[in-house]
Amino acid sequence: MVISHMFRVALPCALMAGAIGFAGHQALDAADHFDPPARTGSDTNTVGFDVAADIADLYAFHDVSNVYVAISFGGPSATNLPGFYDPDVLYTINISNTGTRTDIEFPIEIRFGRDGANPGIEVRNLPGASVLRGPVERNLVTNNDIMVRAGLFDDPFFFDPQGLRDSRATGNLSFNNARNRFAGLNSTFVIIAIPRGLIDRGQPLDIWTSSARIRS
Repeated sequence: MVISHMFRVALPCALMAGAIGFAGHQALDAADHFDPPARTGSDTNTVGFDVAADIADLYAFHDVSNVYVAISFGGPSATNLPGFYDPDVLYTINISNTGTRTDIEFPIEIRFGRDGANPGIEVRNLPGASVLRGPVERNLVTNNDIMVRAGLFDDPFFFDPQGLRDSRATGNLSFNNARNRFAGLNSTFVIIAIPRGLIDRGQPLDIWTSSARIRS
């Protein structure tokens, strides 16, 4: 099973960043949520489906110091449920920074495991860093100042699936901006902050992510 998202985010060069820093930062996101439904369920039924491997969102943005990349999965779920830390799912965040979009300079691999009853995360292929391991729900920092955190967060995605179904059925736009399927629910996130100097080569960054169940 592989689920992926892809987009490109442009980083101004360091000289330009100083000139346009007051304008804020650029952010892009990609989402699928419950796709493919035969494996991940639907917005009304996820029981018995492979929600741990269902990448919900990919976010990327930057400021003058860091590039931030985040993936979410295992949601939306009730706030009384734990995070989804499945040791049999491999998550990969691919980053290309040379302008050749088919090259992958940084295939960042993410897996979960347990130290007794306590879940932990392992991250490989971070730019210029050795393997990073540690507990979830904690900021983990490499010796070159990359920060990684895995844990539960409020799902920021806003969407009205009922409005989509009604629009398809009737041919009339039926979205209601007061109806948010994801309100008050959590997703499991892996968030990575990478100092810009480690990956910014003056070219747009191509970033995409995938999940794969490595053992059934």
